[in-house]
Order: sequence, then structure tokens, then C-alpha cells
Amino acid sequence: MGTSHARAYKAIPDFDIAGLVSRGEPSRRALNADLGGGFAEFGDFHDALAATGPDAVCISTYSETHAEYAIASLESGAHVFLEKPVADNIADCERVIATARRVKKALVIGYILNVHPSWQKFTELARTLGKPLVMRMNLNQQSAGEKWATHKNLLRSTSPIVDCGVHYVDVMCRMTGARPVSVNGIGARLADDITPGQLNYGHLQVTFDDGSVGWYEAGWGPMMSETAFFVKDVIGPKGSVSIVATRAGSAGRSSDLEAHTSTEALRIHHAEVAENGQFARPDEIVPVPDEPDHDELCRREQVFFLDAIRGRADLESHWQSAIDSLRIVLAADQSFREGRTVRLSR
Repeated sequence: MGTSHARAYKAIPDFDIAGLVSRGEPSRRALNADLGGGFAEFGDFHDALAATGPDAVCISTYSETHAEYAIASLESGAHVFLEKPVADNIADCERVIATARRVKKALVIGYILNVHPSWQKFTELARTLGKPLVMRMNLNQQSAGEKWATHKNLLRSTSPIVDCGVHYVDVMCRMTGARPVSVNGIGARLADDITPGQLNYGHLQVTFDDGSVGWYEAGWGPMMSETAFFVKDVIGPKGSVSIVATRAGSAGRSSDLEAHTSTEALRIHHAEVAENGQFARPDEIVPVPDEPDHDELCRREQVFFLDAIRGRADLESHWQSAIDSLRIVLAADQSFREGRTVRLSR
């Protein structure tokens, strides 16, 4: 993500890159070269912050450092773009957002689907289906070699249901516009080469105060199935809308980053029945010609960040959605570990 965001900053004239930070020297050098070279490099985040005094900071690290780095950046007077999730616990998440509010700086969380035109249309159509909604989503990733190593590194601080789930639960919150009230979760440890207690598979069920319900499933690792790993659809009293992603959902693509945001088309089903007992209208296929690739989506995120810096974005609703989605996925982990339904306070 850091590489894609850095390319976006390089491509947008309003931004100038002050420095690149990574604990790994090879990755810093590779990124510097990718961007054309000549940028200052740092191995420590706080050293970089002090040395460059930036107007804005982009944080794309593992989630256990998000709150620390974000608060330090905001307190230094910088605006912050922060990859999801905001933190690995609700208290730190609320501290980060409270800091941004206090120092009056822009804080944008990297929910990449929010800038995807097809997902925006998907959410818009879901809101026409009536209430309650039934929202079904998953993203399982079969991984091996270097990709499995990355997933194992992520597992040290977060589970798939948290790291990936915040994206899709955020979409659910925006589709229904209601408050989450309860969460159930299940999980499993499917690998011997991860730490006991770590779960590389999870499934959550969330209920909202308007009666809407949603489920989300995520798993990482060499054992994951590539059958039905990409499910994105919503059902309401008036019908359903689904993302049709034949190529993205085909075998061999669950670990492909580009496939994770592909849509290809939307299928709208109308529940209305005619006098003869048959459906009154056929299903509609809505093409989505504006299909940005991953780097373009990251560029659009940074354009939104720029708008937020200039005061042209509603960040209060953005922050509330980030809190709600993180609260839901963390409650799913808690539900599994404690063997009970978790009730969410308002």
C-alpha cells in the first residue's frame, strides 16, 4: 500500500515527497528507485518526522504502530492519511480521532472502496432495496511463499476478519445507515506455522438497529479454497444487487491485489411479481466501464485527502464509520474467544 500511495503523491502536482520511511533498507531503496530516485530515506519513523517536518504524513505500516505514528504526526502539525484500521483497539482508535479533532488537522483513513465508482454505485443501489437488508460479503486469500510470509507478519497484530473486514463492514454501515447492535464471530487456526492463539480464518455476523444483518468471511493461507472466495451481494424486500466479477472471482486470483477491487458489472434483481405469478421485470446487468486499477484507486484516495486538507470533505461521518467498522470486527474476535454474542453500546 505504501508503494501505491507514494506513486500517487508523485503523480499529483499538489504534493511533494519529503522523505521515505521503511525499517527495511532494500524496500526503501526499491521504492526510491521506483519513484525516480533522489528522495531522503529513513529507517525510523520518528527520526523522519523530526528531520523533514512534513505538512502531511502517509502511514502504511502494520496496525500495531498506527495509533502511535498517527498521534505523533498530528501533534507535530501534520495532516494524516492512515491505512486501515485506525488502530488495533477501540481506545486507541478513539484517541487518534480525538487528537485530529483537537488539533484541527485532516485525518483520512484508507478505505479504498469509498473512492471506487462501482462500489459507490453498489452502495447507492443497495439503499433502494428497502429495509431490512441482508448483506453477504467475503474475501478469502489463498497465499504461499512471500505472500504467506506477509500474511503471517500481519497475523502478529491482527486477524483477517479485522484487517480485511473493516473495509466491507464499513460498506455495510454505509448501505444500511443504521447503528450496529450485536455481533457473533467464529474463527479457526488452520496452520501449524503460526503462533498458537492466532486465527487465520474468521467469520462474523452483525445485526443493526433497523433489523438489517450482514456476514463477512475472511481467511489467509496456503490451505484456503478458491471456490466462492469473492462474494459481494445485498438483498432487501424489493430485490437484490450483486457484484458480478467473473474474472476476479475465478480460480487462481484470490491472492491477486487487482482482483480484490474488481467489479466488472452489477446485477440487479427485482422482487416484484406480476399477476401471472412470474417476475414482472427481468434482471438488469449494469456495466461499470470506469474500472480503476489499484494504483489509480490510491491516487483517488490521495485526491480525497487533498480535498480534506483543504476543508472540502465531511470527516466527522468518515471518522464515525471508521469507529463503527472497527468496533464490529473487534467484537467478532471477542465473540469467538468468549463464546458469546457481543452487544455493542451506542
